[in-house]
Amino acid sequence: MQKAHARRKSTHWGPYLKDNWQLYVMLLVPVAFVIIFKYAAYPGLRIAFMNYKPAKGYAGSDWVGMQIFEKIFKDKDFLRALKNSLVFNFLDLLVGFPVPIILALLLNELRFQRYKKLSQTILYLPHFLSWVIIASVALNLFKPQTGLVNILMMNAGWIDQGVPFLTEKWHWAVTYLLIGVWQNMGWGSIIYLAAITGISPDLYEAATIDGAGRLRKIWNVTLPCIRGTMVTLLIMNLGRVMGSNFERLDSFGNVQVKEFQYQLAIYIYEKGLAGGNFSRATAVGLFQSLVGLLLVLTSDRVSKALGEDGLL
Repeated sequence: MQKAHARRKSTHWGPYLKDNWQLYVMLLVPVAFVIIFKYAAYPGLRIAFMNYKPAKGYAGSDWVGMQIFEKIFKDKDFLRALKNSLVFNFLDLLVGFPVPIILALLLNELRFQRYKKLSQTILYLPHFLSWVIIASVALNLFKPQTGLVNILMMNAGWIDQGVPFLTEKWHWAVTYLLIGVWQNMGWGSIIYLAAITGISPDLYEAATIDGAGRLRKIWNVTLPCIRGTMVTLLIMNLGRVMGSNFERLDSFGNVQVKEFQYQLAIYIYEKGLAGGNFSRATAVGLFQSLVGLLLVLTSDRVSKALGEDGLL
């Protein structure tokens, strides 16, 4: 009987695999990428517990246990970089998380399809630009005296002198955060638009019969239906609050804003990779990953306690 069941199962999957084998072949590429660059790198984490010397390799380098972590946690530069990373990432999450939701709601309400597609293309484009390009354009636009933004504001009579958007630490912090929101908001809205598309039209028809207007439909139908997507993305974003983007920080960095620009990515490069101290760089990266994992697990547990499906 078991043989007959196995034969029927094989017969069931046979035609499907024969017709769709190209999909499985294409899937091998991303699977191989993940295995090679994610899982295959795990043995290298032992560097964090060694006084690793590239010339000696793993076998010739001495094990030092937790000494690398002890040195890191006593380093004032690490504590400063950690504080800056946490503050800016939480602010980035606080400011940037609701923007794609609002943008998706606005795009969903557009009825002129050509204008809607054009708007989506324009909003998605910044995501595909490197931070080097974005920073070079921003540095020219926001120059205190010759930047286009300051010239327009002075000609309009709003300011008497140029605003140091990217050359003074507090102005830099606000400008840095807003540019990050602008760069990611279009791409982030794609997932919410997909979730909104899956909402049953019957719900909107029922709301219309009950006399609900456009804003009432958004509040009582659209937002509750995409709440699960919002919770999932929030959990994923919480897992990245310990991270930092070296390309973004380095492109917008200068001497005047070093106090705020000095975050974990800069610390890892200057104190680790640039100095050949691979053990320190690996230890900080491992610390970031573990804290991010704990945040994801905690937020997932909290979301389930509140009645959501969670992520895991």
